[in-house]
Amino acid sequence: MAKMVTNPFLKEVYLLVPVTGFTFNPLGENTYIVHDAESKDAIIIDAGMYNSQECHTIQTFLEERSLKLNAIWGTHAHIDHIFGNWWIKEKYQIPYYLHKDDIKMIERSETMAALWNLNYTPSPLPNEFLQHDDQLTIGSLSIEVRFVPGHAPGHVIFYCPKEQWAVVGDTIFQGSIGRTDLPGGNHELLLQKIQEEIFTLPNETTLYTGHGGSTTVTFERKNNPFFK
Repeated sequence: MAKMVTNPFLKEVYLLVPVTGFTFNPLGENTYIVHDAESKDAIIIDAGMYNSQECHTIQTFLEERSLKLNAIWGTHAHIDHIFGNWWIKEKYQIPYYLHKDDIKMIERSETMAALWNLNYTPSPLPNEFLQHDDQLTIGSLSIEVRFVPGHAPGHVIFYCPKEQWAVVGDTIFQGSIGRTDLPGGNHELLLQKIQEEIFTLPNETTLYTGHGGSTTVTFERKNNPFFK
């Protein structure tokens, strides 16, 4: 279960095994590290670190647990989810995985940063492209990629069948869904894909969201007002 931990460099941290979440940057984005306890292999999902303190938090977390960071996985490429990509790539020299349909999000990210008056070092482009039904691994953990566009054109989620959790980015939140008024958004498509790719997961699957706290498939089916 989640354990709340205070840290002067974080707004909040949820420690779980094998998923650890950190809330970073001015937009309150959740960055996740997923690791395999036996091999110590790890990946980072949506590297949203905004400043040196937040980068240091990730570095310290990895070093204290002797974790080997192997890749960046992106649910999508809105700017709050890619602030830290440049630092991770420079520090760890690891590949970045993203769906090809979100390349345009990276290409316009400097413009978005300027519009919102945010400090931003441009994200590198992905090394590998994710596709629906890809099977990824983190040590002994097997992870499924599911394509859930609507909030962003190339949005994916990462689902671990063995442990029944999914990192869902900005597709669905506790009692809400991702906004669809940004470039590439599509409200009806997002609702459709949530029903097809998230609500078809086992009832008690934990959903680790891109903002706010975690939720479950059962809770959202019963309570999310967008599906009433």
